[in-house]
Formats: sequence, C-alpha cells, structure tokens
Amino acid sequence: MKNGNRLYYTYSDYLKEKYGEKVYKLPVNLPVSCPNRTGGKKGCSFCAGCGTGFEAMDSEIPVKEQLEQTKKYIGSRYHAYKFIAYFQNYTNTFLPLSDFERYVRDVLKVPDIVAISISTRPDCIRSDYLKVLNDIAKANDLDITIELGLQTVNYHTLHMVDRGHGIAEFIDAILLIREYGFNICSHVILNLPGDDMTDSIETARVLSALKVNTVKIHSLYIAKNTKMCEDFERGRISVCTKEEYIERVIAFLENLSPDIAVERLFSRVPEKDAVFSNWGTSWWALRDELTARMISEGTYQGRYFHSLCAAALDKIQGA
Repeated sequence: MKNGNRLYYTYSDYLKEKYGEKVYKLPVNLPVSCPNRTGGKKGCSFCAGCGTGFEAMDSEIPVKEQLEQTKKYIGSRYHAYKFIAYFQNYTNTFLPLSDFERYVRDVLKVPDIVAISISTRPDCIRSDYLKVLNDIAKANDLDITIELGLQTVNYHTLHMVDRGHGIAEFIDAILLIREYGFNICSHVILNLPGDDMTDSIETARVLSALKVNTVKIHSLYIAKNTKMCEDFERGRISVCTKEEYIERVIAFLENLSPDIAVERLFSRVPEKDAVFSNWGTSWWALRDELTARMISEGTYQGRYFHSLCAAALDKIQGA
C-alpha cells in the first residue's frame, strides 16, 4: 500500500496536518436560496426544498448564535478547540454583496474559528465576492475554502438532472478562485442516473488536473418531493447497486491525486427525508465494506494517478 501507508487521504488527516490538532466544522444556515430556483425553475432534480443542511439550525437564528450553540456542543463532545465556520446550505454567494459580507463578518464575533468554508455553485463565483473574503481572511488570519458543487463531469448528466450549469462554469470558477489562493473543495455524486464507471474515473482525473484541495463524495440519495423522487417511483430512473457504487468509489480514488483530501465517501441523510438512501445500509457499514475491499485488493488513492503525467511521452523509449 502506497500513499504513506494509507488507503486514502482523509480530511481529518488533512486538518491535523494543517492545524496540528482536530478541527471541526460548525454548520451555518443563511436565509438564502439558489439561482436554480428562480424564474420558475425548481432546482436540481435531486435537491429537496430544504436544501442539504439537514443538521443545520434555522436560518433566522443569527450567525453568531448558530456558531456559539454548535461550538459549545461539538467542543464538549469531541474536546475540540478549533473550528471551521461552514456556510453549508443552498448557494451562499447568491446574496447581495453587502448581505454576504455582513454574514461572513459575523463569524469574527466568535473565538476559535480558524477558517471559513463557503458552499456555493460554479455559476455564482464573482471577483467582488472573492475580494470581500480575501480582505476578511487577510485582516483576521483566517483560511478560506470555497466548496463547489460539480457532481459529475458528464455534461449530459448535468443537463438531465437540471443542474443549470456545465463543465465550463466549473473550470472558470476554479481558475478565478485560484487567483485569490483560496482552498477549493469539490462535491461529486458518483452514481447519478446516466453516469457509469467511466464518468467516475474521468471526474477524478479532471479534479486532479485542476488540483482541487479536497473532495466530498456523495452517494445519491433520493429526497422526498423532488423531481428525481417522482422519476424513481415511476420507474423512469434507477440507482446502481451497492456493489457497483463501491467499485466506482474505488476507481475514483485510484485515479485521484494522492494530494487531494477526501472529506466524505457516502451521503448521510435522515431516513424520514428520503425514499432511497445508501441501499438501506448505514454509511459507516458501507465505509467498512469499502475499506475491506481496498485492503483485500491491495489498492489505494492515486494508484493510477500517474497516467495523467505525460502518458504519451512515457511510451517513447528513453523518455
């Protein structure tokens, strides 16, 4: 087993290396929506009306209070002393700039925050918003991470699930964020209807080529009262088997740069909110099954990553 004798580069290891101790995310929920839910659009076909912040507090509660309450709970339960303010739900840059800045500056009222993570969409990245974050980060010695929902590099699938953007917007956002030196996390779903193993591998290769810092892998769950739920219940779409999903995750990791930290491998959603989630299995049982498979097969993150590096030239004798 290569890659420092680990199967994959965990996000917890990444944070420990960066900050010297455990660091925990504190979710923040803002009163914000999504550009894909305006002008008569109903959002991505897999997105529930409440978004994805199932564990977040009510968006009407002030940012400072959300952070303080969650920090108290997490700190006492896990003996944590450093935290990341995680603007999690919906598209957090889909706000007037003045409101966005005000919410972000509220984080400064809470001690022991070492970083801010902003979850948003590739088509909601703009220089003036990034400049605000840059000014706040530099003045207060904070790290900034921008979390971008990509989901897949298959633009046909993106269109099918009504994602509202393509690959070009994602690449453009990455290049713009890089100008400010922020960390980048990409969210992907490896078993969207329409995708196959090839898409999982190519998604890993594209993220590696773009040198994102972290990746959050989601297994598709089908939330109630969504377009995808209707398609699923009427038999218009299906979800791959658990075994195939695990194979896709392994292939994804094998083609992912070993320098990219992996924050998540499976989705976590309350059963009451979904008609399908993780094949009726707990996320930790799936993780254990994945780990056992990787160990038995002698595989690891980055196993095939070298194929990106001038592969054609490697065929020239003596190159």
